[in-house]
Amino acid sequence: MEVNELISKEALHKKSPQEITALLYEACLNNLEDAKQAIDEKNYFVANEKLQKTNDILQRLGAGINYEAGIIADQLDVLYNYLADRLVTANFKKDTTIIDEVITTIESLSEAWVKALKSNDNPSQKTLKMKNSAYEQNIKYE
Repeated sequence: MEVNELISKEALHKKSPQEITALLYEACLNNLEDAKQAIDEKNYFVANEKLQKTNDILQRLGAGINYEAGIIADQLDVLYNYLADRLVTANFKKDTTIIDEVITTIESLSEAWVKALKSNDNPSQKTLKMKNSAYEQNIKYE
C-alpha cells in the first residue's frame, strides 16, 4: 500500500515540512522494495515505474532543501543526485544490488531524520517555537 493511500489530503496538509520529508523517505523505501520484488519476478514494467517514482521523490527532496542551512544542504543535494544516478543505472541494468545500495543510504537518512525530528520535539523547543510564533504575530508586513 502506498503512502498516498494511507494519508488523506487533509491529514497531509496538517503535517510539517519535516514530517512530510520523513514520509517521502518512507515512500522511497517502499518503492525500492517493490522495484526489487518486480525485478525478481521479471516484471520490468512495474520495476521501471517504481524506480522512476523513487527518482521523482528524490528530485522533490532535493528541491525542498534549505540551502541557507550551510554545507550539509549542499552535501545532501549531491547525495540525492548521486542516488538518482544510481537508480537510473539500476533501472537500466535491472540490478537489485544497486537498489540495495540506495536502500541502505536512504534508510540511514531516514533514521537520522526521524531522530532529529524526535530530538526537536523536546519541551524547550516547543516553548521557543511558541514564543517565536507570538513574536511573529506582532510583526507588521508592508
